[in-house]
This record gives sequence, C-alpha cells and structure tokens, in this order.
Amino acid sequence: MALAKRDIVIASPFIIIAANFALAYAFGQIIGKWAFIPMILLGWVLWLFFIFKYGGKESVKKWVRKPTGSFGWNILAIIVGLIPLPLFLLHYELLNHWTIWLPWILLALINPWIEEFYWRGLLLDYTKSWSNWTSVLFVSILFALNHAAFGINSEVNSGLELVISTFIMGIVWAWVYKKTNSIRWAIFSHFLVDFLGVSAAAFLDLYQKGSW
Repeated sequence: MALAKRDIVIASPFIIIAANFALAYAFGQIIGKWAFIPMILLGWVLWLFFIFKYGGKESVKKWVRKPTGSFGWNILAIIVGLIPLPLFLLHYELLNHWTIWLPWILLALINPWIEEFYWRGLLLDYTKSWSNWTSVLFVSILFALNHAAFGINSEVNSGLELVISTFIMGIVWAWVYKKTNSIRWAIFSHFLVDFLGVSAAAFLDLYQKGSW
C-alpha cells in the first residue's frame, strides 16, 4: 500500500536527521569542521524537495502572506532573533576572510527561508489536526535534534544548551505562525539568529564556547 502524503511528510524529519548525522560523521572524517557545508547543502536540497513536492507554490504564498492577529507575537520573534547580538558584537572581527564571511552571509540570507518553510510551514500544516501543543512540540523537538548533528564536528555548536536554545526558538517561531497565520516574522527572526550568531565562525570553532 502506498504511503499517504501526510505520513511521508511526518516521517521526513526523521529521514533528514538521520542523513545529517550520517553526513556529519562521514565528512567529519574527511574535511573536519568544514563538514557543516555539505550538511547544510544536503539539508537545503531535502527540505526544498519536501516543500515543493508536498506543499507547493500555493503553500509558499500562504506562508509569507501578511500576518494577522496580535503584533506582539512578531515583537516576540524579533526579541528572540536579537538574542545572539552580544555574540556578534564580541566576535564580528572573525569575519575577516571571504572563506568565513561568504558562507556566513549566504547561510543567513538563504537558510531562514528554507528552514522556516519546512519546519514551521510544511510540518505545522501537516500536523494541524493534532492539538496545538502536540504539533508545536513535535516540530520543535525534531528541529532541535536536527541541529544537534552539527555538534559532532563543532564544540561551539554542541551541548545541551544548544539543543535547548534551538528547541525554545522552534517553539516561539511555531507559535508565531499559529497566532499570525504567517511565517514572515519567523523568517526574519531566524535570519537575525543566523546573521548575529556569526554562524560560519561558530561552526569552525573560531571562538571558544562560554567566552561571551
């Protein structure tokens, strides 16, 4: 019997997480901390496949429509996005070479759109028949676990605090979508996190965890 679309979408994060961990181990043996590059590229390819295969252009248009409801949820998203600001102010000088700033800026500009379309848009839409908290927790836990794969080759992007912080961000962004019927501000907040988090430098452990 063919699997239903809903079953495939709900199973997809487990496939992606497994692929990310496998890639982290495989490429970590070859290129070390630079393994984050193929991991991110694979994630983009898989997320885009599921987004357009099981969401489509109409879903994308719906996700980026004008927010409704209380603007306070969008303010909350911005506050979450600004959390890494002290990190940026202390370590922006690490972006002193194109091999660091180029992947950093590309990740900040591209990644929030693809991740939010998949994690908040597609997955929350396909679990909307569940209770709100069950749907939010399901998506946010898997979102955090997916990021844990990056800790295999990076000390800065590892540890329980990273999983917890990513989990909390996932919860906030999920509720922003549910309360405003749009992921515009979740995308912007995610951009701020990737931009201010000096992502490429963090993946490469160019600064020490706990130094800010």
